[in-house]
Amino acid sequence: MLQIVIPAFNEERRLPRTLRELRRHVAAHRGELGRVEVLVVDNASADATADVARAADSSALPVRVVHCARRGKGAAVRAGLLASDADVVAFMDADGATGLAALETAVQRLRLGADVVIGSRGLDDSVTEARHCRSRSAGAAAYRRLARRLTPGIVDTQCGFKVFRGELVRAAVQDLRTAGFSFDVELLVRLRVAGARIEEIPVTWVDVPGSTFVPARHGAGAFAELARIAWSTRGLAPDPGRVAASGTRSPMPLPAAAALPAAVAVPVVVSLALRSPR
Repeated sequence: MLQIVIPAFNEERRLPRTLRELRRHVAAHRGELGRVEVLVVDNASADATADVARAADSSALPVRVVHCARRGKGAAVRAGLLASDADVVAFMDADGATGLAALETAVQRLRLGADVVIGSRGLDDSVTEARHCRSRSAGAAAYRRLARRLTPGIVDTQCGFKVFRGELVRAAVQDLRTAGFSFDVELLVRLRVAGARIEEIPVTWVDVPGSTFVPARHGAGAFAELARIAWSTRGLAPDPGRVAASGTRSPMPLPAAAALPAAVAVPVVVSLALRSPR
């Protein structure tokens, strides 16, 4: 069984189209995907997100609503993953920006031995259509450079399409601390520590209007989260038993917090460490 987690904050407008397209896609690819269920995580929405999700429930594509009172995409995805019980679990964004053909590719990669398959807009075969302004594009490029210090070898940590072996990801998110938009980075770090074999696949991705990420409001916080992740995961090492048991490749060593540029890491990490208990 495949369960797909969709975090949703005030998504009453975009979510219905995504669920309709997902239902059609699953019906057309039942042989490759098998039984599929959707878990929509209502992230304390102020609109009718939960209602439109329930209205989409059908025998063709069961939709279940999970409530998450703690605000933040990371908190919502964590709640959805912990509510899952399938052998294969995915999460995708409510805007449906990533082409659904990636589902079959990801499931096939898991069958061939991967533990985690993530969509990557940075691969040569990916097709992307972005409408970002120049300042946001520059900020995204800087963010990617810093994120890669924590997840060496991974091109795109932030694409909202990832598929996992269920038992592995449920164990990894138990200790996930990042509630905001940078949660993907911490999750990938923790999965790598667990010995996961992580593979990236090309995707078709279209920038859909209506994103809840606002650079002026969330940008600084996302960079601060990276520094906090570097600090909180320092000293973690891969579990040799997990690597041997799964037959996966040994993960690359994790960088220390100092791997982030000092201009970002030092002031942010110190201030967060002083304010937040570990």
